[in-house]
Amino acid sequence: MSMVLIIVISILVMTGILLLLSRDVFKMVMGLAVLGAATNLVVFSGGRPGSLVPAIIEQGNTMLNATAASPLPQALVLTAIVIGFALFCFSLILAIAIVTQQGTADIATYQANEPSHKDGQSRDKPMVIEVKS
Repeated sequence: MSMVLIIVISILVMTGILLLLSRDVFKMVMGLAVLGAATNLVVFSGGRPGSLVPAIIEQGNTMLNATAASPLPQALVLTAIVIGFALFCFSLILAIAIVTQQGTADIATYQANEPSHKDGQSRDKPMVIEVKS
């Protein structure tokens, strides 16, 4: 079970990074969502996912059974799913707004559309700020 989980996490991380490195805005947003799913699986794997004993304290006991699944990673993953979905929706809306404004989903053309500096300084050179004492 754990080897299958490790392979799935590795495939998700590779896919997410590959999508993030693409030049298309929407592929980048999907890569962000896939990396979020991989992160959730990493956290979830810390809670003994193969255990069939529920995370319930039996009546008369004061502690959780040693073979039970840990409830903390499950709660963290549920919270991370909600936050990840909100981040995905925000990123998707932001990408739609950028593509609508720029007219293309290709990242390489965005730098050409950036406004130039007002003082005529090139973007390639570092900006030097003089401090007078």
